[in-house]
Amino acid sequence: MISSVKTVTTTAAMVIAADDKQRTCYIHVIGAGTVYLGNSTVTSTNGFLTEKNAVPLELVVPQNETVWAVVASGTENLRILTPDVD
Repeated sequence: MISSVKTVTTTAAMVIAADDKQRTCYIHVIGAGTVYLGNSTVTSTNGFLTEKNAVPLELVVPQNETVWAVVASGTENLRILTPDVD
């Protein structure tokens, strides 16, 4: 597994890059904010919202897909685990 830290702001940013294989990844929101997940056009109104102070979210990322994140205000930190499948 590869661990990474991402800071999410009010501008959508890629948090999981594309890979040529399907992967099961884990995202953990650190703190009490809500992070919204989706594609490059994710917003706080159309994104898949994460629970505040919740356990890590297991996410199956299809082949050649990316995951982007955004917050409605302020910043939030993510801890991400992705498999080293290559």
